[in-house]
Amino acid sequence: MPGDGPIPASRPARRRSVSMADVARLAGVSSQTVSRVSNGFPGVNEATREQVLSAMRELDYRPNSAARALKSGEFRTIGVITFTLSTTGNVRTVEAIATSAAQEGYAVTLLPVAVPTQDEVRGAFSRLGELAIDAAIVIMEVHLLDDARLSLPPHAKVVVTDSDAGDRYTVVDTDQVGGTREAIAHLLDLGHETVWHLAGPEKSYAAQRRTEAWRAALVRAGRTPPSLVRGDWSAESGYRAGLELAERAECTAVFAANDQMALGLLRALNERGRKVPEDVSVVGFDDIAEAGSFQPPLTTVHQDFGEVGRRCVDRVLHQVKHGEPEHGTTLVPTRLVVRASTAPPPAR
Repeated sequence: MPGDGPIPASRPARRRSVSMADVARLAGVSSQTVSRVSNGFPGVNEATREQVLSAMRELDYRPNSAARALKSGEFRTIGVITFTLSTTGNVRTVEAIATSAAQEGYAVTLLPVAVPTQDEVRGAFSRLGELAIDAAIVIMEVHLLDDARLSLPPHAKVVVTDSDAGDRYTVVDTDQVGGTREAIAHLLDLGHETVWHLAGPEKSYAAQRRTEAWRAALVRAGRTPPSLVRGDWSAESGYRAGLELAERAECTAVFAANDQMALGLLRALNERGRKVPEDVSVVGFDDIAEAGSFQPPLTTVHQDFGEVGRRCVDRVLHQVKHGEPEHGTTLVPTRLVVRASTAPPPAR
């Protein structure tokens, strides 16, 4: 009979999404004020801000960032392309970029490039163009950026670090040359006749600039640059190079292109009976957190990776806000941190 059988359960009423206007009514403020609080803009006094946040919590309000982006054309997201997260510099720079972006109300989309080849970089640039981003920060090797076939998304706001592409993009970088000059001057002032160089990988822009600055500093001081030995940024490569340098009795001072290679160098010199700093002085570059705990504590060039990341965000958001790309280079200063790994050369 009609009406027999189970009565179908009534479908629960669909909950109406909470709007900005609902929050404004509950908080007793304008929708514009809710918008400013939601987006983290300044200019709202603390009592009003807390009133709005309390209303958001009570109503379980979630700003619709996707709808806001479609309406404004702003995604409040920065894309970051980087070769590797295995090096100290890249990790600390990316961390600073993410922190600084968050403070400005921006998210970060990270695109690591597994292998530093033209095809991999082109693929990363292509993926970047498909993402909803407002700007890009590229931690990139100069040799790959110079390829004319590489192109960033049209009208993209871009900042590059670890590169000298200042004629094409805005560049933020550590003062590689100034830091190297200070390291070489320190060793020469101690009385060393010349300074040997444990260089980074040949393809690296930073290694290239440090090598050029080392050679120029010695020539300017009237000294003959010795033949360099090359590593790959790792402590193991520093150890292998150190075994070679330990056999050269005339080597009394070494400038290592980074602290990790300096660590391997210290081990090799110790194993070969060359005392640091009594027989050989060693200077590194980076001032990693552990540099003061090396044996002996390492004299090194301090570079501020955090400041590099912060300035990258500052420069790229300047382009976003003003709508125009920029060119040129911003250098972040370095400073020499003198510890126990350097001393005058042994008496002859």
